[in-house]
This record gives sequence, C-alpha cells and structure tokens, in this order.
Amino acid sequence: MTITFHLNGEEVSLKDGDPSATLLDFLREEQGLTGTKEGCNEGDCGACTVMVTDGQGSKPLNACILFLPQLNGKSIRTVEGAADADGTLHPVQEAMITHHGSQCGFCTPGFVMSMVTAHKNGDTDHDNQLAGNLCRCTGYAPIIRAAEAVEEMPVPQWIAKEELPAAGDAPNMPTSSDELAALYAAKPDARLVAGATDLGLWVTKGLRDLGEMIFLDGCADLKEISVSDSEVRLGAMVDMNRMREVIAPLHPSYGEMIRRFASQQVRAAATVGGNIANGSPIGDNPPALIALGATLHLRKGDARRAIAIEDFFIEYGKQDRAPGEFVEAVSIPRQEDSLRVYKLSKRFDQDISAVLGAFNVTVADGKVTTARIAFGGMAGTPMRAAHVEAALLGQPWTQETVTAAAAEMGKDFTPMDDMRASAEYRLGSARNMLDRYFADLAGGTHSVLEVSA
Repeated sequence: MTITFHLNGEEVSLKDGDPSATLLDFLREEQGLTGTKEGCNEGDCGACTVMVTDGQGSKPLNACILFLPQLNGKSIRTVEGAADADGTLHPVQEAMITHHGSQCGFCTPGFVMSMVTAHKNGDTDHDNQLAGNLCRCTGYAPIIRAAEAVEEMPVPQWIAKEELPAAGDAPNMPTSSDELAALYAAKPDARLVAGATDLGLWVTKGLRDLGEMIFLDGCADLKEISVSDSEVRLGAMVDMNRMREVIAPLHPSYGEMIRRFASQQVRAAATVGGNIANGSPIGDNPPALIALGATLHLRKGDARRAIAIEDFFIEYGKQDRAPGEFVEAVSIPRQEDSLRVYKLSKRFDQDISAVLGAFNVTVADGKVTTARIAFGGMAGTPMRAAHVEAALLGQPWTQETVTAAAAEMGKDFTPMDDMRASAEYRLGSARNMLDRYFADLAGGTHSVLEVSA
C-alpha cells in the first residue's frame, strides 16, 4: 500500500505503513510539526485542526482522528504551512496578533487553521465556523474580531492554488461502489472506514486493533447527491455538511439540528452512511430520517435491497446488515415541511443528546392524517413512538388530543438512567417535545436562538 499526499506544499509518499496511524501522530512524531496540538484526542476541542483539500474543496478537519490512508491524493496544510515559504504570515495570523487573539497559545494553531480554511472558502459565519475550537483562557471576542478583520482580504496565493498529487496505489481503497462491493464480498470481516469520526476514537481512546480496513473515501459515486421532484437521494459517503446544504432549504429545523450536533470539523468528515451504519441509539440523524419516511439502500456484491430505515435498527448493537453488505445510499421522499427536530443536550453545540425528538404530523380538515414520530436516546435503538402515533391518527389536532397522546409515551419507551439524564427526565422531556411541536405548528414558539432578556 502506498499513500501519497502533499504536506505544506511538499509531496509525501508512504509505503506499507500502519493504516490506523493518525495524521496527528505522523505530524508530531515523524515530521516534527508540533504546531498541531494534541488536546482531547477525540475530535472535540479543535486544537489539532488542519486544512485538507481534495477535489471537493478545502475542509477543516481534526488530525487526531484522521487515519493516514484517508489523505491519499489530498493536500494538507498545518499551521506551519499557513504562512508562505518565505515567512510571510497569512492575514489570519497577522490579525490574531493585532487583535490579541492568543494568550496561552495552545488552542491558537487550531483556531488559525479553522480561520484560514473559512477565509479561503469565504465563510463569514464565524460562530459556526469556530464552534469546534475550544479556548479556555483568551476568550472568543478577540478571536472573532480577528476573523472579522480579514473577511475582505484576498486569499494568499500559496493557499488559493493548492495542488493535489496523484493518489498512491492502495488496494484497500476502492474507487467506486462496484469495486467496494467486490472487495467487501471477498473480505466481509474487514472494517469499513468512512469519516472515522467514531472509529478514530476506537484507536485513540479504546486502543483497539481494527484489523483489516477498507477505506471508502475514494468511492466517488457514493458521494453523489440527486434531487428530483419525488425524492432526495444521498450517497453513503456524502458528508454531513453537504447533507445540511441540501436538507436545510427543505426542512429548516432538520438543517439546524445538523448544524448543532457536531462541529464544522466533524461534519466535514462524518458521513450519512457511517452515521446510520454505526447504529448508535443516540445518533441524532436517524430519528429525523425515520420521521421523514426515508428508505435505506443496501448492497452486497451485485445484490441490492431497500428497506424502511426504521427496520434497519433491530436492537442495541445489532442492525439488519449481512456480512459483506454495506449502506449505499438513503433516499428521502419530497414532502411539505411539517418536520421539527428538537435536540436536548447539556451543551448547545457539539454535544451528545439526552433526548432527540423528530416530529412529522400532517393535518387535513382539522384531523391528523399521518404521524411519524421518532426518538433517539429513549431506547436501545432510534425508534418510532408507535402508541403515540396511533393516539394521534384520525383525531382532531387539538391540545387535548396532544396531551392524551403524550400520555402514551411510556408504552413506547422505557429509557435508561445514565449520566446524561434520568429515565423520568427523558420521558418527561419527550412528552414536552410533543407539546412544543403542537405549539410550534400553531406559531406560538420561537427558536431558542432568538431568546433575549
């Protein structure tokens, strides 16, 4: 296996290395590029942020949970490469100095690289762009001022014209879903690696040996998105930022949840298929897809099948997926927007939900005609609230009906007590979310982002 990438403008070619080696360890231990810091080592703090450029553009990514094979054919810039080869600083670096955006300095390289990437992409929603970078001493105000100061400045030439190398020869890196299907059928015990935002922690925190790995990033057809009058189809390797771009205009509440549930760095790596195949009971994406009536498309060899996405999750840690079978895509039927997605977590941005509720009810002539309600964090899998739905169907859309339906929540779920919430709190919150949904459709509530003193 040969992996080839550019690092700060210079080509690097690695042969027969450890496929589970992370970019962070490679930078610090083998390249002496210690500007990239190790903080949480799980993708939460942003201290290790680097800029990675491929055929789809430049992204800020967490080096701590990036395996080296994921970089094949790409270009990486670290904080050392933000400046020109002659020492000329990037405008972001100059602004951080001018606006006193660095105190202890530990988090600064990660902030700089997030800002360099945002500046290159013309992204000026700074609170969103920097949500995945934590600072414990400087404070965010001078950092935001530095980001604002460079908004109109041109992108330096050495950043604007990032060249990509030819990818190295990597047999466990298929370039299409057809190649993947053949390879995975032959090696059904291999570990599929999409964005590695979860698998990366299995290595950095769990110290696990992942065995043989198949890297999916080269499967260009799995990154395709198609939007028709009848459906939105997302390939399994579509990252969550691209998914949000498509979903937000159609279902704004869903789009806002995607923004909140992970940082820019994590969303840029995490994939639609990986998030589903992971099968986490606290994954925020599946409940919304269930509420929208999405279909999951699976493939094994040349055989394909499609199932309702709620049927994929059998029980905790078990999904309806055969050895050698993989998620190929998910399709969402086009529909009028009545979806609301409510995320309850202790931290507003980039936190694991205690409860995630997705509500999609249609009403005609004052009565409920369809109801799809799903939750995460309430059971061992993402799950529909069947008794609640049944209590709504055919009934007048009134507060009395909603109150009676909410009382059925305990028949659908027996949530657990854990560090995030008690079972009682979860059930009460789920009932309250249904009340909130009723008020929301009536125009009586506001986004928590609009609350003011």
